[in-house]
Amino acid sequence: MPNIGLPELFLVLLIVLLLFGPGHLPKAGAALGQAVRELRQGLQEEEKRPTPEEPDRQPDNPIK
Repeated sequence: MPNIGLPELFLVLLIVLLLFGPGHLPKAGAALGQAVRELRQGLQEEEKRPTPEEPDRQPDNPIK
């Protein structure tokens, strides 16, 4: 996996600034932060939810 250095990070930030413009950058950052927050919350809720036991099932079409 390639390492992301300072020049690459600067280039990505410059492209994002050109795409969104300085006025929309705070909104985009807030939306990204909200999405990450909801993802983490959903993962925590999923970990807490008990998983149902799977019944022992026989295959529908056993090979003879």
